[in-house]
This record gives sequence, structure tokens and C-alpha cells, in this order.
Amino acid sequence: MKFLLAAALAAGTLALTGCSATVSLDPAADANNPACANVVVRLPDSIDNNTKRQTNSQSTAAWGEPTSVIFRCGLPAVTVSKLTCVTTSGIDWLVDESKKPSYRFITFARKPAIEVIVDSQKVSGVSALDELSQAVSQIPATDKCAG
Repeated sequence: MKFLLAAALAAGTLALTGCSATVSLDPAADANNPACANVVVRLPDSIDNNTKRQTNSQSTAAWGEPTSVIFRCGLPAVTVSKLTCVTTSGIDWLVDESKKPSYRFITFARKPAIEVIVDSQKVSGVSALDELSQAVSQIPATDKCAG
């Protein structure tokens, strides 16, 4: 009996060591918005060959090990900004490159807003945004970027 218990514990330990650690993220202020739940259930299982990982906060997601893409829903909507705006797969994104090679993308004119942070040394920002576009499109845009 002791041998079976020891074998079961050893097998459990081996199974746990193969798991990725939970990614600790702070939720956005409006993370409990039902629109975020509608987006989160549609997030892809992988982005650019990076597998989705478990996070510890509502309306968040992360991909890759080490983490290469971070997603948070529930930020305040942005309709005016001095940041560059790009459009990919029909979604307008503001681009904050102040911490490159990590780029922060924020949806433009969607309430609540979505933030995606991409480590461009591991994942193409355009690829990540394209793969997230179907889910993000669940929150309708109220305006388009100028220019």
C-alpha cells in the first residue's frame, strides 16, 4: 500500500512539473464588463505557435513561455490620442513603442478597451493582433482612427 501511495505521489509530481506556471496579471478596472467575457471566450489557443497559458485575473490572457503576448480587457475607451494608430484585420490599434522591443497596443474607440503587449523579439505584433482580431471584433468600434 505504501508503495502504491509513493508511486502515485511521484507520478503526480512529474505531471505537475510539466505544467506552466500561472501568469500573474493585474485586471483592468472594468474587467468584469460582460463585453470582456464575450471576447475572452473567443481568444485563440495559440498565437504564432505560442500556447495560451493560465492567468490569475479576470479578462486577461497570456501566451508563450516565457510570456510573449499579454492580453487585458476592461481598460477605459480611448478616442483621442497622440499615439500612432494602425489598422490590422479591421481593428484600429494605438501603438505605444516606448518600451520596445515590447510594444503595447490599445484598441481605439472600443468600450471597454483592450490592451495587448507583445514582445517583438518572440512574436510579430501584426501576427498577434491578426490572430486576436476575431475575438476583439466582438466589441464594436464607435469611431475610426483619423488619417
